[in-house]
Amino acid sequence: MNKNEKMLPIIAGISSSIIFGFSFLFIKGALEMIDPIDLLALRFGIATLLLLILKAVGIIKINFEGKNLKPLLILSIFQPVLYFIFETLGVRSATTSEAGMMMAIIPIMVTCLAAIYLKEIPSKKQVLFIGVSLIGVISIVLASRSGNDKGTIWGIFFLFMAVICAAMLNILSRKSSVVFKPVETTFFMMCTGAVFFNVVSMGKHFITGTDIVYISLLGNESVLIAVLYLGILSSVIGFFLVNYALANMEASRAAIFGNLITVTSIAAGVLILKESFTIYQFMGCLMILLGVWGTNYYGEKKKLIQENNMRME
Repeated sequence: MNKNEKMLPIIAGISSSIIFGFSFLFIKGALEMIDPIDLLALRFGIATLLLLILKAVGIIKINFEGKNLKPLLILSIFQPVLYFIFETLGVRSATTSEAGMMMAIIPIMVTCLAAIYLKEIPSKKQVLFIGVSLIGVISIVLASRSGNDKGTIWGIFFLFMAVICAAMLNILSRKSSVVFKPVETTFFMMCTGAVFFNVVSMGKHFITGTDIVYISLLGNESVLIAVLYLGILSSVIGFFLVNYALANMEASRAAIFGNLITVTSIAAGVLILKESFTIYQFMGCLMILLGVWGTNYYGEKKKLIQENNMRME
């Protein structure tokens, strides 16, 4: 693998984090006009429609023939189905600060699970830089936290369950990459999300006697723009980049890019929404960037040492 090929998974990890970081702006705006379940139904419905069109015209190749789909089904149950259910319940009950702090645990959870299930043991220096990145996220969260703003125990519980689901995506996608291409994993995930959330959405509207969400979408430009971003960029491209990164680097290295979402969301808030930017946020961002760099730098060195040892043997 040449230098350019080694850089592609890193570029994929950074790009997916930037896409996910900006997605919070669109989610926040859309949820003021649309129910969370309806938003998820539209998001994954459009994502699946786009992938089906790309498959029909031959731009992407999907081949599940003769392959055991059970690993992809299990992966898709964790992400997107369970993850988005737990995330929605958690954010509703807990504070944004607590949500940010819980999400920062994902790289730690992934590192532990990867060591157990994938036998990917990080070096001491990698663990150190993962910790630096985690401290950076927590610093940003604590700097913006108000003293009387505390969520419920149930909120923290649901967010912790979301963290487990996100960590399982990293592990299961890494394992399935042996059999399935990143685009196949992404395709299956989007289809599962589209079927599940649209069935739930239509069932809700049938019970309540309200119009289905696709009718209201046609007359609301803001919702349409948000759904197109979330469905095409965030779901299709974003998750493809995540699965590509996981197919080409250790799970613990790929997971650390998730902390860049915090940096991106802050940058989006400052540049677009004109939110304040404190010295604590600045220092936290620097620690996150340092942690991401260190984790990948020493991960690559460790990989080179292992490859050299294998050649010598």
